[in-house]
Amino acid sequence: MPSSQTRRRRHRAGHKQNAIAVTVALAVLLAGVITYVVYNNVAGDKGDFSGNGNSTSALVRVDEGDTISSLSSTLVNKKIVSSRRSLMNAAKNKGGAVNLQQGYYILHQKMSSQAAIDALMSDEARRGVVDIPTGATLHDVHVVGGQTRAGIFSLVAKQACISKDSDCVSASDLEKAVANSSLEELGIPSWASKAVSARGNDPKRLEGLIHPGVHIFDPTALPATILKTLVTEGAKTYEGTGLSSAAQTVGLSEYHLLTAASLVEREAPQQDFAKVARVIKNRLDKPMKLEFDSTVNYGLDEQEVATTNQDRSKKTPWNTYAVEGLPVTPIASPSLSAVHAMEKPADGDWLYFVTIDKNGTTVFSHDFSDHEAAIKKAQESGMLDSAR
Repeated sequence: MPSSQTRRRRHRAGHKQNAIAVTVALAVLLAGVITYVVYNNVAGDKGDFSGNGNSTSALVRVDEGDTISSLSSTLVNKKIVSSRRSLMNAAKNKGGAVNLQQGYYILHQKMSSQAAIDALMSDEARRGVVDIPTGATLHDVHVVGGQTRAGIFSLVAKQACISKDSDCVSASDLEKAVANSSLEELGIPSWASKAVSARGNDPKRLEGLIHPGVHIFDPTALPATILKTLVTEGAKTYEGTGLSSAAQTVGLSEYHLLTAASLVEREAPQQDFAKVARVIKNRLDKPMKLEFDSTVNYGLDEQEVATTNQDRSKKTPWNTYAVEGLPVTPIASPSLSAVHAMEKPADGDWLYFVTIDKNGTTVFSHDFSDHEAAIKKAQESGMLDSAR
C-alpha cells in the first residue's frame, strides 16, 4: 500500500497532467478559431462584391511570374475583393488561362472578383510601364507640318498618373528633376558622370542614357526616383554589350561611343548602321568635321529630314557642321543594334554618305566627287527638299 507521501506526489502529478491537457486543448481551440477567422476573411465565401468597386482606388503591383492565386492575399487585404474563394472561382469561370503582365494596376475597393481580374488584364488600368521607341529623345519633337513625336519625358508622365485626383508627375517635373538632382540621385553610371556633370543643370544632360524598350517603374515614386530606375536599367543594358572593352578597341570612351551610336541611329536604316559607324570613325580619325544633319536637327524647334543653310549655320553644342568631333551629348536613345555597329564598324574607307531615295537607299563614298554625284540623285528624288 502506497505511503501518504507517495499518494500526495501522485495527486500533484495528476493535477499537472490535467493542467497540461487543458492548456493543449485551449491551444488547439485557439488555433482553430484563428484558422476559421483567417479562412473566412481570406478564403471563405462571404459573398462576392458586385460591380467595379467604389471610389477608393488601390494600386497593385504585378511582378513577372505572378498569378491570380499569388496575388489573392494582396487583393483581399487591400479590400479589393471579398475573399480568395470568390477570386479563384472567378478565375476558374474565366475559362482559359489568366495571363498577367508586369506593371502597376489601378483597382478599386469592393470590386467583384470578375471585375478585378478583368482590370488586372487591362492595359487601361496598367501604369508604370513605358515603351520607349528607338531613336527617341527626352523632349517632344515638333516636325515641320504639324506632327509631334512624344519624347521620353511625355511618355513616362502618361504612365506616372494614378488618378485625376492625385498629384501626377508631369513632363515638366521630370525635366526639373534632371536639372536639379545629383548624379547619384539620377543613377548616372561612372563612365558618363564627367560628361553629364559638365552640362550643369541642362535637362538634356540625360539624353541617350535611357535605352529603348519596355521599362517598369513605380508610378507613385518621386520624379528623380523614376528617372533613376530608367537610367540604371539603361546603363545595365548598354554595359551588357561589352561597352567598356569595345570602347577601348574602337578608341573612344564609353560615353563617346554611346554618343556616336545615337548618330548612327538617327542617320540611316539599320542595314547601313555598321557603314555609318565606319564613316564616323574615319572622320574622327582624320580628323574632319562629321557634318551630320541629324545633329543640326537636334537643336531646332521644328525638324525635318532636310536641313537648310540657315539651320546648318546655327552654332549649338550638337551641330557637327559648327563644332569639331562628336556632339556634347547623345542626340537620341540608341538601339542595341546601333551600339553594336559602333562597337564593331564595317571595314571601309568611306568618308561620305547620303540617302538618295525614300526607300532608304544610301550611297557611301570615299571621294567627294562621288559624293556630289550621289547628292545630285538625292536632290532629283526630292530627298533634300525642305517643306519650309
